[in-house]
Amino acid sequence: MQFELVSPERSLASLDAASVQIPGADGDMTIMSDHAPTITTLRPGVLRVEAAGTTHEYVVTGGFAEIGAQGVSVLAEQAVAKGDMTQDQMDAMFEEAQDAYTRTKDAAGNEPGLVDDAAKLLADMVAVGGEIGLSTKQPSL
Repeated sequence: MQFELVSPERSLASLDAASVQIPGADGDMTIMSDHAPTITTLRPGVLRVEAAGTTHEYVVTGGFAEIGAQGVSVLAEQAVAKGDMTQDQMDAMFEEAQDAYTRTKDAAGNEPGLVDDAAKLLADMVAVGGEIGLSTKQPSL
């Protein structure tokens, strides 16, 4: 199946894939050929693509995935090949999540749903750092 990964800055990958593992907002999912058509949102995580016997890994911070008859298209908010990820990039992504949490908390007051979602985003960024071997600051909730 065809796999496409794009971010606002550029196209990161276009591969003939055997499977794609997506960090979905409602849980991780693995897509193989003949998967049911689906559209899902992404959470921060590592997206893995099996293609030609090789695993390609990308750090994504969110976005959408469309699974169709022809393959998988991922539109990521931010995406970086795992091997190219630097501590500075991880720090910037974490700071962005921390700022979003702070802004949401200030604006929402005691609205738990919005604040909980922002806190989850921040926790997911910490988990991504641990998964790829880069440190993140401890979130200040």
